[in-house]
Amino acid sequence: MSYTHLPTTNLDQNAGLLRPACVLPERVGLENPALDVMTDFRRVTAFIATPGDTIQQAEERMVRRKVRLLFVMDSLDRVAGLVTSTDIHGEKPMQVVHSRGIRRDEVLVADIMTPVDRLEAVDFDDLSNARVGHVLETLKSRGRQHALVIENANGQKLVRGLLSLSQLSKQLGVFVETAEVAHTFTEIEQHLAHV
Repeated sequence: MSYTHLPTTNLDQNAGLLRPACVLPERVGLENPALDVMTDFRRVTAFIATPGDTIQQAEERMVRRKVRLLFVMDSLDRVAGLVTSTDIHGEKPMQVVHSRGIRRDEVLVADIMTPVDRLEAVDFDDLSNARVGHVLETLKSRGRQHALVIENANGQKLVRGLLSLSQLSKQLGVFVETAEVAHTFTEIEQHLAHV
């Protein structure tokens, strides 16, 4: 077989770079498919930290990537936990400083992260058949800001996506807070009816 060269052209000065994107609908209702509010890691990169990173390094990475959560990966490339900007700016670092007698800049991600055994996950197949209302109720009933979405791939569980209460609130156009679990579906539905 003979091959010919492909045609080429000079790159335009205004050329951009195509990047993976998980484009979620700007607005959703409680009856929308649940996948409309999932950040899908097949379409967008999940950003990571290691347990040995300082919290300052993790925060810088969050700021640079414009995210509020990092997956903490161990040396075998397994999920060891999650660290959020709330973890970094909350009470956890000061508790570590006082209990161990170290400086704040010595606090590591491992010291404040939520370990993998405390993370909750929803199965992708269950989510595929659910509605946004199910996601909202799941996060609220568990008092969580985030839930992982897992899928089985060749007998191994992999994190496929992320459900975020802040993302969900933004898409619903309603402020929802898990610390105040008093929000009911009726309240939210009434608010959505007036929007």
